[in-house]
Amino acid sequence: MLEYTKLESKHFRNVILRVVPGHFVTPNSHTNYLMDMTAIMRRQAEAQAVASAMCEFFGSSTSVDTICCLEGMEVVGAYLANELTRAGNISKNAHKTLYIISPEYGINGQMIFRENMDMMLVNKNVLLILATATTGKTIANAAETLNHYGAKVVGISAIFSACTAIDGFPIHSIFDQSDLPAYRSWKSHDCKLCKQGMKVTAICNGFGYSQLR
Repeated sequence: MLEYTKLESKHFRNVILRVVPGHFVTPNSHTNYLMDMTAIMRRQAEAQAVASAMCEFFGSSTSVDTICCLEGMEVVGAYLANELTRAGNISKNAHKTLYIISPEYGINGQMIFRENMDMMLVNKNVLLILATATTGKTIANAAETLNHYGAKVVGISAIFSACTAIDGFPIHSIFDQSDLPAYRSWKSHDCKLCKQGMKVTAICNGFGYSQLR
């Protein structure tokens, strides 16, 4: 197991991000820090605290029908649905409750949704949540996919984001680069750590990491 350092949110109580320095390969980039989301996404109290924080970005000001969860964010998504409902969110759903969905992935990595999920997407206001955003590529792909299925993305939120917007759409994050000023990311062909000959510590994505030994 990698040893991590805890970062406490400056603005939200009981939200703690665990970070590990090193050389990490993500699906879209190389980074010098790993954001270990294991506990923050899957431990009840921490997931609920994240949901409460994300709710403050939107509250009752944004009408949400469906929450689309990327990178294993379903537990947070369920708590967020409760928080939005309590805050007075008004959805267009006939039953006045929110859907929580996750995409399936094809063999080429493309996000897909089956026809039985059309009722959760077509003409629905969708809130997109994910664990980390480094380059914004995952968000752009997800937004394009959701639009293809007839959904309207009305908000984007991440636990940590190194970018503030994608295609002009703001990314609301609990942690950003100001919380970790030393954080850097590079495209794979231009990685400073690779050029320095630093071995890769682990391969990682929103679900976790596989350490190289």
